[in-house]
Amino acid sequence: MENSLHIEQPVPLARPRGAHRFEVFSLKLNRRLTFYQRSALEQWVLIEADPAVITFCERPGFVQSDGQQYLADFWVRYVDRQELVLLSDSVVDAAAKTDAKLDATALTVRSVKPADLVASRTWIENWQRMLPCIVATRGLTLPSLVNAIERFVARPRQLLAIEREFSTGDPILVRAAVFGLLHSGRVCAQGLRTDGLSLLTEFVAAEKSHEPPKT
Repeated sequence: MENSLHIEQPVPLARPRGAHRFEVFSLKLNRRLTFYQRSALEQWVLIEADPAVITFCERPGFVQSDGQQYLADFWVRYVDRQELVLLSDSVVDAAAKTDAKLDATALTVRSVKPADLVASRTWIENWQRMLPCIVATRGLTLPSLVNAIERFVARPRQLLAIEREFSTGDPILVRAAVFGLLHSGRVCAQGLRTDGLSLLTEFVAAEKSHEPPKT
């Protein structure tokens, strides 16, 4: 069994000179996050969209790798494992505070290259459209609607067909319910990995899919 970490607060980081500022809201953490690198923003999308992720923290602390001391970009906890994520442009700091250092000897340290993010570009862009919809409708989608949609997609259904089937309700809430089911892993939409989100995108209940949800 790996050493157990539980990290709730990120290491404070001043905005680098000339860097962009990205503000997002995490459904998994129920709080806002701030990033100063687009690569960190994109990696966050992949983590946030993965139903296998139980919890995570951005900038959890410093870790030694290849003779350098890096500010890890993410700590991620799954059911059966934990990992630290280092992006190719992770912050290097040789004089990090002792209390911000992580003992990563029993954890997997995963290095993410730019090519890894490029390979997931379509998936990331689709989730950048879906996540705001879920966040904006938090607490507004009724469990009865969510459950009814899950039953309706027992076989693959296009988003257009789902919205027509539940046309008596608010179409925004119907769409948010579909995206929320995808976020929780209760439905799959493998086409979103290769094609942009549209009314023709197919969704199917996870237990009816030919393969388990992937991130």
